[in-house]
Amino acid sequence: MTVENWWIFLCVVATLNIAAWLGSALYLNHHYEHFFSSPYHKHRRWMLWLSGVYTAGCAFRSFLPRVDLERICLVQTELSNIMVGRSVATVAELCLMAQCALLVYQAGSSKQNKFVIVVSLLLFPIIVVAEFSSWYAVLSTNYFGHVLENSIWTFSGVLLFVSLISLWPNSDRRHRHFLVAMIVFAVGYILFMVTVDVPMYWARWKEDLIAGTQYLSLSQGFLDASKPCVVDFSWESWHQEIPWLTLYFTIAVWMSISLAHAPGWYQGSHKKNAVANSAHG
Repeated sequence: MTVENWWIFLCVVATLNIAAWLGSALYLNHHYEHFFSSPYHKHRRWMLWLSGVYTAGCAFRSFLPRVDLERICLVQTELSNIMVGRSVATVAELCLMAQCALLVYQAGSSKQNKFVIVVSLLLFPIIVVAEFSSWYAVLSTNYFGHVLENSIWTFSGVLLFVSLISLWPNSDRRHRHFLVAMIVFAVGYILFMVTVDVPMYWARWKEDLIAGTQYLSLSQGFLDASKPCVVDFSWESWHQEIPWLTLYFTIAVWMSISLAHAPGWYQGSHKKNAVANSAHG
């Protein structure tokens, strides 16, 4: 595989992902009566719109790939600089975690599971910290920021996994099918992070320490990251980035889109009304 072929693959997948999201929105509007206006589908609408932002953000980054600390990219445009790309990534990642937090909160509330509720309230703030760590890495060019960022994301994955396991005993068959899929995703994510992603950034940070690399101040980093990126199609520059970027722009996007179709956890009258509305779809 060449970097050019990989880029073409990303662009094709990004286009298909946008089509999939549009199809998802049309399906929900057709399947649930008054989907875009009914108060009983507010949660599912939030899931849809948040996945739309994440899908769009990943599509943007697929069409204009970049490696932040190295300041390299595959195409030179006014939108290709690192500041723009990192900003898009930040918004998209916060939307993805907001989806997870909303899902876990609704499930925990319906089952009166205090542990799951607490986790749902922690997930988003935890990722805000991860985003600050990412920005520190990008501006300073210090890989330790990415070590911290991805360690926090791994911890959030562990919290999500434990929450899903906690929900299992009191869930019905329909919810368990969904939980199985999410548990498999969470386990795969955690394993990838602890065996590939975090060790990669740790190794780069250690290499910089040995080499005595001088890091940029935040103000210097801001100016540097605002400059046009350097176009680089070499395999050496991209081969370590390709695995995580590919998974990020494929499986993670598909999971995000699917969350709008997850079986809902409802309470009391909300359940009755939701079921009634769904019956018309």
